[in-house]
Amino acid sequence: MASLTCGNKGCNKKYVEDDNGETSCEHHSGAPVFHDALKGWSCCPKRVTDFNDFMNIPGCTVGRHVPVSATTTPVPTTPAAVTAKPTTIIDGKEVYGAAAPAATKATPPASKPSTPAVTPAIKEEDLNDAPNAVIPIGTSCKRKTCTHTFTGDESRTAECVFHSGSPIFHEGSKGWSCCSRKVLEFDEFLKIGGCKVGKHRFLDQETAESQSIECRRDWYQTPTTVIVSIFAKKADKARTTVTFTPTTLSISAAFLDSAKTYVEEIPLALEIAPDACKYMVLGTKIEVTLKKANGLSWPTLEMPKDGVLVKSFTTFGVRDGNGQDAPMNLIQK
Repeated sequence: MASLTCGNKGCNKKYVEDDNGETSCEHHSGAPVFHDALKGWSCCPKRVTDFNDFMNIPGCTVGRHVPVSATTTPVPTTPAAVTAKPTTIIDGKEVYGAAAPAATKATPPASKPSTPAVTPAIKEEDLNDAPNAVIPIGTSCKRKTCTHTFTGDESRTAECVFHSGSPIFHEGSKGWSCCSRKVLEFDEFLKIGGCKVGKHRFLDQETAESQSIECRRDWYQTPTTVIVSIFAKKADKARTTVTFTPTTLSISAAFLDSAKTYVEEIPLALEIAPDACKYMVLGTKIEVTLKKANGLSWPTLEMPKDGVLVKSFTTFGVRDGNGQDAPMNLIQK
């Protein structure tokens, strides 16, 4: 079944009618309120100053998704389809889409000192995700007015139609700084089609530049195994791998709620039997069970950087003539 786009304010998500329920849609039942640089909705108390934060205010009303009305003017989906409509000045007021009466002469507004436009060092359309970036399934596109979410590798190259500028509200008219179209109603403003075409961008620039994180780990041992806990909360089971060699443990983990990754290769203190090792991805950690290649007690999990283990430790179950655990000194270089 084809997906539909919800027309409720603050939602605009895609959905399938068969999955549409009484609690599927979180939206706003009121109208947008802009006052003294604060932005919010009349139906809930939260106020923000940034327009992007305003667009992301969670809905305060729960109900069913409602499709965009078939009678609504279609939203342009390509830059070629975005055309400017006439704006005239009548009695000193800006009126969208109305022709000036014959007896009324359009008067330009009072001139204001022009302020040079500040050109960003990097244009929005040039900020793309790295080809090998780790992107969680379900991540929303960061580009303005785009509602696409990441569904897999095909989303990396899919076409994105978006606005690269900022919203402009002036004397009742509403639009974007990157294109000429202006409207009066806020609902119509939300439907102004993008004027730029490029690739989707799912990661914030700061996140894309620094994705790798460190995770705390702990370990303990039994006579035959070493159990290692990697505290990687909300690791994505489908995109987490653990590999074993006789002397190393390698972990690569991605997360469900962020684009960060955890990658580490641990040189092990003693040898293991790789084919008998296993791991589990749990809600708060990755638990790894290493099968010892011998019956020795491990003095440490990780081999020191100089490659030398110097510590007295015992084997499990080996006794000397006095009934005591027999010490074994191990020096590895």
